[in-house]
Amino acid sequence: LDPMMPAALLEAPVYLTLLALWAALAPLAFLYLLRHPAPYGRFAPADEAGSRRLGSRAAWMLMEAPAVVVFDAMFLAVGRRDPVSVAFVLLWNLHYLYRALVYPAMLRGDRRVPWSIVGSAFLFNVVNGYLQAGYLFGIAEPRGVDWLLDPRFLVGTALFSLGFLVHVWSDGVLRRLRESGESGYGLPRGGLFDSVSCPNYLGEMTQWMGWAALTWSPAGWVFALWTVANLLPRARATHRWYQKAFAEYPRERRAVLPWIF
Repeated sequence: LDPMMPAALLEAPVYLTLLALWAALAPLAFLYLLRHPAPYGRFAPADEAGSRRLGSRAAWMLMEAPAVVVFDAMFLAVGRRDPVSVAFVLLWNLHYLYRALVYPAMLRGDRRVPWSIVGSAFLFNVVNGYLQAGYLFGIAEPRGVDWLLDPRFLVGTALFSLGFLVHVWSDGVLRRLRESGESGYGLPRGGLFDSVSCPNYLGEMTQWMGWAALTWSPAGWVFALWTVANLLPRARATHRWYQKAFAEYPRERRAVLPWIF
């Protein structure tokens, strides 16, 4: 273990206590976000001073990069190099390098993000990165290569990959609305957008449920819980915003789950 990392952070009683506290916060966040959508994007206060906001590209990089740095640093510090641990790192980085580097580079316009959101997302990714890597590389015993053929890993990886493709595709649809010259937020159409208002959030929820399955870890399931707690209320609020903003908004669309919600 790297001497720079406090050993207590990877002691099972300390770690599991922190994980339980983190899990207990998720339902509270869910209840709060149902009534108060996080103030960024279409829900950002229009009159907030520009000096209290950060440009969207820099904001996304600063918010998402800690997940890569913390997770990878812990992987390197613990010193595991088995194929299963490497697979976990590759899948994790697939998502977060996209969010931290590719997605910001492709943004259109520069909708500024409040520093309060940047700070809270930065903190979330530091804590979550530690909890995920701490369990996989510190608490749990190393897994044999046969885990790569376990049904939980195979199904989880399929869900993770499908969710990633859905949310990357959705980002592209939303981005092209601005490329076509529409001001502000346009009305997305086609593919999953014909069934739900927020396939991007559906994709991310699918991804992290897949992560929970492929890692088969309490940390993974807590992250899946947090993803739903964060994105389900936002999908609901976004759906209602679309309905108010566009008189022609299709009535058959649901918020995030086709035919259900």
